[in-house]
Amino acid sequence: MTEQKRATEPSTGDKTSAADPAKPARASSLRRDPKGWLIAVLGVGAPLAFFIAAAGSGLGLWGWQAGLAAIPWILLIALITLVLAIIFIALNRRKGRKTRWPLMGLGLLATLGFMAFMVPYGVAIVTLPAIHDITTDLADPPQFQVLSLRDDNWDNIPGADDDSMRGMNPRQRWATVHQDAYPDIRSVRIDQPVAVVIEKAKRLAEDRGWKIVNVDEAAGKLEATATISLFRFKDDVVIRARPVENGAASIIDMRSVSRVGVHDLGANAKRVRRFLSDLSGTTTTASQ
Repeated sequence: MTEQKRATEPSTGDKTSAADPAKPARASSLRRDPKGWLIAVLGVGAPLAFFIAAAGSGLGLWGWQAGLAAIPWILLIALITLVLAIIFIALNRRKGRKTRWPLMGLGLLATLGFMAFMVPYGVAIVTLPAIHDITTDLADPPQFQVLSLRDDNWDNIPGADDDSMRGMNPRQRWATVHQDAYPDIRSVRIDQPVAVVIEKAKRLAEDRGWKIVNVDEAAGKLEATATISLFRFKDDVVIRARPVENGAASIIDMRSVSRVGVHDLGANAKRVRRFLSDLSGTTTTASQ
């Protein structure tokens, strides 16, 4: 009876071997679809690497220059991923094989989404000038009192080799390039006293999360710092309000300057446009 029972009971070895097929099935997933795994890893890895590069710079783990320097390589990986995916899909069709879509699709979606996210930045680099100081008044830009204009503000201004700007100093080239790129950014008129305008500007700046460092209603001046993107770039802003019509109305000028970098990708111009539009309720320029 004891021998019969032993014969009918599965041994420990039998149990192990019965469970084994599931493990090889999972382990062989990579062998079954290596191309899919490659595209998935590269496709998800590129945006993840971008996030790490940007967030690491913002947290101070490394300099912003290192974070930005990684982006071209990350974009190259994304481009290689897209090309490889197209090649793999084309080869499968040519050989009459079905493409395994779960992993391939994941990698493709991640790659295409990341590249779509980066397109506006690429367009800005190509179409906008490499300047970082934007103002509504090129002849008399608002000046900072508490905050400081960066020491290299007039370095690396475009146009030094342009025949049409020969003989111009950096500030003159900046004004010329600025006017050509952003002709719509001009002073605005608001039919309210200076103190009222500055108080409203203060509330708008606070709503945007800017760090306000100076408010002088009597002088018609507000200074603040805006922090943007995962890189935590800081841009300094100054708003100036001057009275007209015996103080019944105000002429508003604004200046937004990036603390670091040469090309602001249009961020300062966008900030000026949106802020003045919200401040005035219109985009009407002041008559000069």
